[in-house]
Amino acid sequence: MTIQQFIKKRKYLVWYVKDPGKLNNEAIVEAVLNYGDWDDVQKMIEILGIKKVAKIFMKKSNEKRCNYHRKTKNYFNLYFNKYAKLRV
Repeated sequence: MTIQQFIKKRKYLVWYVKDPGKLNNEAIVEAVLNYGDWDDVQKMIEILGIKKVAKIFMKKSNEKRCNYHRKTKNYFNLYFNKYAKLRV
């Protein structure tokens, strides 16, 4: 399963997009972490890999304009720092 197939099956996460299959990885990661349940997050990590998801999250969450919810950003900072073990 590709990440585009994954998000097409979960249109409720990106209700504001006409064609979810055209979203890039950054937009999909943001939608899943902000609005998905734990199973959605785990399936996305299975598809993309935890290091890739963590890198996308870290890059986007540290930008001046950030679309992650405050609690989501805090939780996944802790989660990825523990489980992704990125060298930053």
